[in-house]
Amino acid sequence: MSALPLSYVDLVVATLLISVAGGVSAALKLGLGGRLLTASFRSVLQLGLIGFVLEWVFALERWYLVLAVFASMVINAGIAAVQRTERRFAGIWQTGLWSVTLSSVVTTFVVVEVVIGVTPWYSPRYVIPLLGMVLGNALTGLSLTLDRVMADLDEKRDQVEGRLALGATIWQACRPHVREAVRLGMVPVLNSMAVVGIVSLPGMMTGQILGGASPVEAVKYQLVVMFMIACATSLGTMTAAVLSFRYLVTSDHQLDVRRLRKRK
Repeated sequence: MSALPLSYVDLVVATLLISVAGGVSAALKLGLGGRLLTASFRSVLQLGLIGFVLEWVFALERWYLVLAVFASMVINAGIAAVQRTERRFAGIWQTGLWSVTLSSVVTTFVVVEVVIGVTPWYSPRYVIPLLGMVLGNALTGLSLTLDRVMADLDEKRDQVEGRLALGATIWQACRPHVREAVRLGMVPVLNSMAVVGIVSLPGMMTGQILGGASPVEAVKYQLVVMFMIACATSLGTMTAAVLSFRYLVTSDHQLDVRRLRKRK
């Protein structure tokens, strides 16, 4: 059994569902009609484009094409993580990129090579979808961490300075705020794991079931994906928080919040 094919007419009918959201916005005067339209158009354009690109990549199955797609996804994820923050500092773009790259590359490599044992290692049918799920879910935690660590170090710098005055090192003074930022970034994935299978059936599992896979086999893959996301989120949030801390500390081991600027 395989998934039932959808015609373009079916997709047109499905797009009418977005009119419900538009109707709610209009009825309550939320002013979201334009944003809904823009978001819908972008979704159709982006998904349609990636569909054709992936079909081409899957057919050729060349390692350099897979790496090109991989790099594009990681770079865009790093940019998206930074764009959601309210504050910025000089090295924030490098911070976002390094955090995303470390978490996604390490996690995806371990799962593809060790857990699943994909042959060849660059098999696009495994590498690209798994990477996409890791990036899409870890991105929220990474953004929350970046935003929180900068906000706390900026708004609570008097607490940091108070600990420094009492003899704490700069890391000891900032550690509570770094730790809280990482904790906040982990909350979405923890909440998701707490209700999976009871409240929600995640995309990986649902897609495999619709594709004809055994529900038990779909659950196995979904567990792998959930653990991937938890690992990537923890690595990404920790890296982002620590690198942000390093960029905001001077060579004299003092916190310099003047390096922060609010997004225009």
